[in-house]
Amino acid sequence: MSDIPRRTASRTAKLASLPLGVAGRAAAGWGRRLAGGDREQISAQMMAKSAEQLFAVLGELKGGAMKFGQALSIFEAAVPEELAGPYRDALTKLQSAAPPMPPSDVHRMLAEQFGRNWRSRFRDFEEEPAAAASIGQVHRAVWRDGREVAVKVQYPGAEEALRSDLRQLARMSRLLQPLAPGMDVKPLITELQERMVEELDYRDEAENQRAFAAEYDGDPEIRVPKVVASAPRAMVSEWVTGRRLSDVIRSGTQEERDHAGARLAGFHYSAPYRLHLLHSDPHPGNFQVLDDGRLLVVDFGAVARLPEGLPPPLTVMTKYALENRPADLLQLLRDEGFVRPGTELTAEEALAYLAPFTEPLHTETFRFTRAWLQRQAERVGDLRRPEFDTGRALNLPPQYLLVHRVTLGTLGVLCQLEAEVPLRGIVGHWQPELFAAS
Repeated sequence: MSDIPRRTASRTAKLASLPLGVAGRAAAGWGRRLAGGDREQISAQMMAKSAEQLFAVLGELKGGAMKFGQALSIFEAAVPEELAGPYRDALTKLQSAAPPMPPSDVHRMLAEQFGRNWRSRFRDFEEEPAAAASIGQVHRAVWRDGREVAVKVQYPGAEEALRSDLRQLARMSRLLQPLAPGMDVKPLITELQERMVEELDYRDEAENQRAFAAEYDGDPEIRVPKVVASAPRAMVSEWVTGRRLSDVIRSGTQEERDHAGARLAGFHYSAPYRLHLLHSDPHPGNFQVLDDGRLLVVDFGAVARLPEGLPPPLTVMTKYALENRPADLLQLLRDEGFVRPGTELTAEEALAYLAPFTEPLHTETFRFTRAWLQRQAERVGDLRRPEFDTGRALNLPPQYLLVHRVTLGTLGVLCQLEAEVPLRGIVGHWQPELFAAS
């Protein structure tokens, strides 16, 4: 593959093959069951084949298609095990792996970004990529001063492919729903449309990473690699590596899971107050655990700017829910545009909908589990429950969209870790007004 497949018609056809493939396998499985086949075995085979196709198509297309898959991978903990299981490995692969581009394209991109003599900047450059993701891949190298570095190179055609995918995914959101049972796909795609294009200029990412690296320099819990050089489509930073968070999720001990979960929560809640920025791509592929216990954070292409830290109205809403103040909660929801105009919603309904999400803040430590997240997803997503109608009356104003997704994404990763986290203390340190006496 010389670059990302660019033609819109070709990419659309590949994306369309995902839901159509699922439907086709379902029909074939139904036919085999009529012929006397074992229902459970046929269903397992069908789901496994669908997962293989998911990774193959989204991984090959990269761009917005792969970003969509990575976003789904955060939330698989909210999907019942019998549905999520077959997709878990395929989605995890999308967090850090994709078919690489050939060396000739890498050389051409580096020459375009750093000049024809780009090799003179390096003592050594490994041709085989160390990692490949949605719009770029990473090579290990040695900088001219002897430092080990990571060289991130954008795929040729990434911008065109990203924009094309996001347009097509928006049009196909209903067809893609079978790939994410129990989740509303359309808002996820809408947000990807608005945010992912920001990641195309690596100079912006480098500026973000420099800010995070400076703030967390010497921090006992968080490590951010320093930036060495940057250009619009290539970037060089310190080479730092540890144990992938996806590996901790898959095979870590409970102690390792708890440790990683506490570090992740600490990073999520501290950054908005320490430097008024929020790392906005919380899938496990962007985190590793170093030998010294620190959490390594990479990929700063998506960052939210929060001049007041996390938006104060969100803190006040959480406080009202914690303190069982339904009337105050509903009034603030209306004032901030969280209630759709013309809808009827009682204070008790609003509190019943939101209060369970504050459960992790009621005790000194809280065990995040897939089962807990699944209960929350079922509670608000079941047509037969009153919370479903409450959810239809609520709205998410655009200014809160990214913070909401990142917080839910971090929550999803904590549930994948099944980690016990002292979240009340972490949040209280950065948001003391949340637990202050009213």
